[in-house]
Amino acid sequence: YVDDEVNNLHAFKAAFRRDFNVFTAESAMEGRKLLDQEKIEVIITDQRMPEMTGVEFLESIIQMYPDPIRILLTGYTDIQAVIDAINKGQVYHYMTKPWDEDQLRNIINKAFEVFSLRAENKELVRSLLRANEQLEFLLRQKLLS
Repeated sequence: YVDDEVNNLHAFKAAFRRDFNVFTAESAMEGRKLLDQEKIEVIITDQRMPEMTGVEFLESIIQMYPDPIRILLTGYTDIQAVIDAINKGQVYHYMTKPWDEDQLRNIINKAFEVFSLRAENKELVRSLLRANEQLEFLLRQKLLS
């Protein structure tokens, strides 16, 4: 969870540490460092932060970290932020602050499920490609004999 408001980070960690392995960062820069050090499946970020917005942060990490599911939190209703979040930051869910703990827990669980299904799908595609290569090899061998 990336948020420049330390109280929000503490509240988030207190609310969700029993359900999830929670990492927090006070800035986009700290968030990037966490992504370098830990395997992160779900990224939650505040939209309004001093150095860069949540959407800018999410957009900046897509190339290096395309797999984590992204959730954007904001204390403001800003339709342009919603549009940018979806189009630029590839955000799975947009939610306003203050969050409802049960609703956010539900959203995080669903985001993790999407992450897991995507990872499983990638592995199935890899397996299918390997099987296809083996079949092509066997077919070439048969044609050469």
